[in-house]
Amino acid sequence: MPISRRDLIGAGSPEALVKRILQAEPNLPVPVPIQELCARLGILRIEDLDSEEFEGGLVIDAERSEGTILARRGGEPRRRFTIAHELAHFLMAHHVPDHPGRFRCRSSDLRRVTAKEGDQRQRREVEANRFATLMLMPPHLLRGAMAAFREPNLQHVLVLARDFAVAKEAAARAYVQYHPERIAIVVAGNGRVQRCYRALSFPDIICAVGSPVPTGSLYHTSPHRPNIASDIAACSSDLWIDVKRDLRAPDLYEQVYLQQNGFAMILLRLEAAPEESAEERRLDEGWRHRFHSGRR
Repeated sequence: MPISRRDLIGAGSPEALVKRILQAEPNLPVPVPIQELCARLGILRIEDLDSEEFEGGLVIDAERSEGTILARRGGEPRRRFTIAHELAHFLMAHHVPDHPGRFRCRSSDLRRVTAKEGDQRQRREVEANRFATLMLMPPHLLRGAMAAFREPNLQHVLVLARDFAVAKEAAARAYVQYHPERIAIVVAGNGRVQRCYRALSFPDIICAVGSPVPTGSLYHTSPHRPNIASDIAACSSDLWIDVKRDLRAPDLYEQVYLQQNGFAMILLRLEAAPEESAEERRLDEGWRHRFHSGRR
């Protein structure tokens, strides 16, 4: 790898950093060799972190010229994301640790996608996660991999997770972001909504985080085998989205992938409601007028 820290001078955002890295390393393989990249950029060691409280950490010298990344033992995809997250803290000069010379990151930090206004620590964690996602799944490589996918399907998420060596949830976030259709993926744990990722074109999901998965969902109504994606089936739109009164409801489809430890991913695919013809609108409006006026 020819890249060095000099190639990154002046890059102050996650997107700018990844762009510079990809310019210097245009032929990065998949999965991205994140540990080799760390070694080229000033990380001396990557050590195991024996902690129940923290998922990862970073120790830096006073000049920030070199560092040591700490990552909990566990599944390789999870560990790779932690390493990339801590590398972001190392490379971004405005990331100031809570304790002198040491960053410590919890599991919740590595899942954070938004920050409260004015909370600089949360902002740092969000930026580190953006860097890790972009670095482990470079957009041009991700688009190339997704070009072979057509109809939305959770099987595609599993393929991306395998090929890019990332966690399934990280692959799900990227899949929703880059897929051209109106889709969302809900992460459920023990029957309750944990997190939701949706395309910009997908409406707000009405099930709040912590609320039960709707009773009428495919999650409840069909038996599922662990680690096997279900068939895709139609469901009632108003289970998941706000369907305006007097408007024709769009078609909504669900697919469920049951994971271990009570977790599941639920894919939602929305199809726009077909437009009514002028004759259909005239008849429908006449029916509503008679109904509300008491005429039959």
